[in-house]
Amino acid sequence: MVTAKKLSAEAAASRLETLCARRECCTYDLMKKLSGWGISHDDASAIVEKLERQNFVDDARYAEAFVRDKYRFARWGRRKIRMGLVAKHIGRHDIESALEAVDSEEYEDLMMATLRAKIRTMPDDTVKTYEGRMKLLRFAVGRGYEPDLVIHAMESGSLWD
Repeated sequence: MVTAKKLSAEAAASRLETLCARRECCTYDLMKKLSGWGISHDDASAIVEKLERQNFVDDARYAEAFVRDKYRFARWGRRKIRMGLVAKHIGRHDIESALEAVDSEEYEDLMMATLRAKIRTMPDDTVKTYEGRMKLLRFAVGRGYEPDLVIHAMESGSLWD
């Protein structure tokens, strides 16, 4: 196992400024990175606070970017996105406000497209059977879509057209 060399607090702060300028980061990820670099907890907290004051890092902005990327590109549902943000120690208020920005119609359209793509991979004789529907439901719930929304989509005729 290769261990990273210990950085000074100033060098670590400079590296994080560069990293945060390139992509959105959350405070939890920065604290983990600083800990891995051997920076003390007190110094790490001071560095992260400085980055927050300079607007390099903002958990609310990170949550918005995370939601947008995961639901548009990875086609995750709200539940999986919420769990991902909770794992990053993002505050409940920031999570809820970021999820509210998701357009419900676009969200449902993406869910339907995801379900139709899955249906195309299933054998024709099993698609509308009980087992096929349960496989589709498990797939969608695993992607983070709400079970009641998926069931409603399966009961409507538009999914099977």
